[in-house]
Amino acid sequence: MTASVETLPGERVGLIKSMARGFVCRCPHCSEGKLFGKFLKVRPACDECRLEFHHHRADDLPPYVVIFIVGHIVGYFILELETNYDVPLWFQLSFWPIVTLGSALALLQPVKGAVVGLQYALGMGGFATLPTGPSVAIARSEEVQLGPSDNPTPDLGRA
Repeated sequence: MTASVETLPGERVGLIKSMARGFVCRCPHCSEGKLFGKFLKVRPACDECRLEFHHHRADDLPPYVVIFIVGHIVGYFILELETNYDVPLWFQLSFWPIVTLGSALALLQPVKGAVVGLQYALGMGGFATLPTGPSVAIARSEEVQLGPSDNPTPDLGRA
């Protein structure tokens, strides 16, 4: 009786789920490993499923998305505050830059993680191949029938 290992084809996670996993800074494939080693430095590979991250190309998309989101939200509140209330200029000039900078820094890492999850889900760049490892393989024992020419105890002989 021997055990054979059958490797199942890895299943790619869907677009929304992989982007959500990236947004919370987790591996888009297994959601167990960490995506970032430092603030914006993506790890070379996942510690759990061994998915390689080093070939991702997020480039300038995360800052553009963050600027778009933060600019619209902060701009809306500035407009509302200016039209409905009489707020001193010193408050406006000291409060809104801090809110803008804080919001941008808070969103930059999650948005970059979501972009890496987007690239993974669409198979862009080096994400075309899925990791193969012990988490993907299933061991199944089978009964192997030996033929007359098969020798169950191989003769190692002398060298």
